[in-house]
Amino acid sequence: MRIVIIGGDQTGAHLAEKFCADEHDVVVIDSSSEALAELDAHLDLMTVHGNGADPAVLEEADVERADMVVAVTDRDDTNLLACIFARARGVGRTVARVSSSSYSTSRHIDFRSLGVDLLVNQYDEYARDLYNVLRLPGTIEVADLLDERVMVVGMSVHMDSPLLGNSLKNFSNREWLQKIRFTAVVRGDQIMTPHGDTTFLVGDEVYFAGETEAVADFMQWAWPEQKRFQRVVIAGGGELGLQLARMLEHTRMQIVLIEQDEERADFCSAQLNRTLVIKGDALDQETLAGIGEAEDMAYVAATGSDEHNIIGCLVAEKYGARFTAAQVGKREYIGIINQLRLLDRIVDPRLAMVNSILHFVRGKNVQAAAILARLPGELIELRLSAKHKWAGKAIKDLKIPDGVIIVTTLRKAQVQTPTGDLLLSAGDRVVVYCLPAAVPKMEPLFTA
Repeated sequence: MRIVIIGGDQTGAHLAEKFCADEHDVVVIDSSSEALAELDAHLDLMTVHGNGADPAVLEEADVERADMVVAVTDRDDTNLLACIFARARGVGRTVARVSSSSYSTSRHIDFRSLGVDLLVNQYDEYARDLYNVLRLPGTIEVADLLDERVMVVGMSVHMDSPLLGNSLKNFSNREWLQKIRFTAVVRGDQIMTPHGDTTFLVGDEVYFAGETEAVADFMQWAWPEQKRFQRVVIAGGGELGLQLARMLEHTRMQIVLIEQDEERADFCSAQLNRTLVIKGDALDQETLAGIGEAEDMAYVAATGSDEHNIIGCLVAEKYGARFTAAQVGKREYIGIINQLRLLDRIVDPRLAMVNSILHFVRGKNVQAAAILARLPGELIELRLSAKHKWAGKAIKDLKIPDGVIIVTTLRKAQVQTPTGDLLLSAGDRVVVYCLPAAVPKMEPLFTA
């Protein structure tokens, strides 16, 4: 597939790296010679210098030969225009990143008819991710599947967990296996797909899937000592902070939003109903000290500065915050934070874009795809056609490559646990988890 990426910043560079690794033909357009030189130095791709919304620049990039155009500059208007011009030149798929919610929530403009197949508001994606983690304390990360009917959740196994001691085939509470599907186990540098002999050890990061209520109940059983957060403090009233506060207002948690800019703070206050908006600096000790008891507090740093966010989380942890999360864009910071486990959660801007468009490049049967931050591999949703190799077969009779596990299935509106005797049918939506080495082995099933 030939993919043109407009914008060579951190998000565009990450997309280019991902698509080059998958052996796609990649072209990157950017107005920064330095950004293009950096990409040229370590990736096998074509670069074009210029404004991606300029028809002449698009012509130089041979955009009419592209299968997909992804516009991810920091300007919404540039991204939208680039997609519109690309469609006019015959490009089949176009994706535009937008930062303003006015585009993604507009009911009066049909962007698809204008030539934009998909609008991705990255802040909506981040906010949903954080919202899921905050309402399920103890989770490492959460992914929504099958139109939010199913969740994949990662959690650490602690020393008092009832998960310890038995293999899956001798699981102490067998009824959970009818509601929950264990998907992966991360043990140090080793990643495993679970089987009957799999046992859990203290410190394992266990990933499992199920319907939302079943996941919440299982979390309570697996880690009963974990308390729900009473208060969430959000540092930064930008698009991410504001959207997260809106979502959290539907929970019982107390929400505090700290915004230094007086005009923006007033705007956030007018947009929110029961959130306490504080005008102040989130790094100011007096501001944090004035919030109150922090024992059951979660702290989310969502300002425009990576450094400010990281330091803010460390200060909040010193004041007793039980959970810290930060929006971090610089790749070098993300590696260090994960290695030293400085924070509980990183909001990575690049991951939201990859997850939003990955299904476009996986194949015609793929309805959705997702990459998790701390679990290598991919979650991929297939829709089975009448001619698909899996249609009409029981799961136990499928030839599934090593490193692949069927996570869950959806038939019409009913979620079904993928037991061995389940007979798959045309029209079923099937979610599989694939280890990195197994993705190429599954590609014939994505396109057949």
